[in-house]
Amino acid sequence: MIRRSAAILIILLTALCGNAKQLNDKLLNRPYADLKAWHLGFSVGLHTQSLRMSHSGFTTPEGQTWFADQPALSPGFCVNGLIDLRFSTHFNLRFSPGLYFGNKVMKITDTSAPDDDRPLLSQNIKSTLIVIPVDLKFSGLRYRNSRPYVTVGAMPTFDVSKRRSEYFQTKVFDVFATVGFGCDFYLPFFKFIPELKFCFGLTDVMRHKRPDLADDPGMMNYTRSIKKATAGMVVLTFYFE
Repeated sequence: MIRRSAAILIILLTALCGNAKQLNDKLLNRPYADLKAWHLGFSVGLHTQSLRMSHSGFTTPEGQTWFADQPALSPGFCVNGLIDLRFSTHFNLRFSPGLYFGNKVMKITDTSAPDDDRPLLSQNIKSTLIVIPVDLKFSGLRYRNSRPYVTVGAMPTFDVSKRRSEYFQTKVFDVFATVGFGCDFYLPFFKFIPELKFCFGLTDVMRHKRPDLADDPGMMNYTRSIKKATAGMVVLTFYFE
């Protein structure tokens, strides 16, 4: 999915650069847009969520050992606002709070059972994330109606989806380190900005204490099998400024 998203963005940037070059020979759009102290915008996009898990090696009294994995990524939707503050010719600070709607489908198997008789369980972890990304944007020199850039930043998230008594639960709060790249395209009335961002979770998001499972202690065996879980995201965003 990461390679596919990167390939889509590269193809899109190449096509837009080609069209922009033809148009730029005639007209320089919004020549003073980057001189403003600040400006507003919004974005829509797609993303994928993942969990990278470290297993504890826990074994039940019956000799069972459970292994959890995310065999495939599912697309999600995101929408953000944007506040962009100009620091200098090349540096901007961006705030883009928004909502991410997505899910992670986990597969759980009993690795102690024979290969042809292993129980397989599945759980769909749905999430509604309030995100508060803060990015430092470094832009290159403008070439006619296009300007490439890279970003680094941090993104706190708050999961406001309903908690359920399932095999796994994730914590409400997490924080990501982010890095991304994109290109500003100057159109006659606004800037169109495709961007690809990679997000790396910095905390253990697995809920290890599960008082909701007090009446079904057998369910805790799955949580005990996980030592640590960190989240990750790949986000393809289209900004309009």
